[in-house]
Amino acid sequence: MLPVGVESRAEALNCPIRSVLANVTGKWRIIIVLALEDGPKRFGEIKRCIGDVTQRVLTENLRGLQRDGYLTRTVDPGPPVAVSYELTPLGRDLVELMKPLVFWSNDHMERVRAARMEYDRAERR
Repeated sequence: MLPVGVESRAEALNCPIRSVLANVTGKWRIIIVLALEDGPKRFGEIKRCIGDVTQRVLTENLRGLQRDGYLTRTVDPGPPVAVSYELTPLGRDLVELMKPLVFWSNDHMERVRAARMEYDRAERR
């Protein structure tokens, strides 16, 4: 079994698995990293690419991904000032790990949808 169990809060705080996964598995962070797969993008491009994310949520998640070293933020003083985001080598490694999950999700969505419907029917009884 993978080492996912801990015996104390202190051990949980120092667990590399929990630390990394907690910061990359959020809905928006995965989508942001995937949106940057093809190269650098400006904030507005990322927002348009994703579609349904608010400016505040996108900003917070970009900062978190930058803090953890998955992307860089570059400011071109302009004029006009242009800020772009790009995956680091660590971020590109993450994309390569996530792509199989993305393909799996797409390939298995009908089975997941059917399971959800069956579960919901059973819960209503």
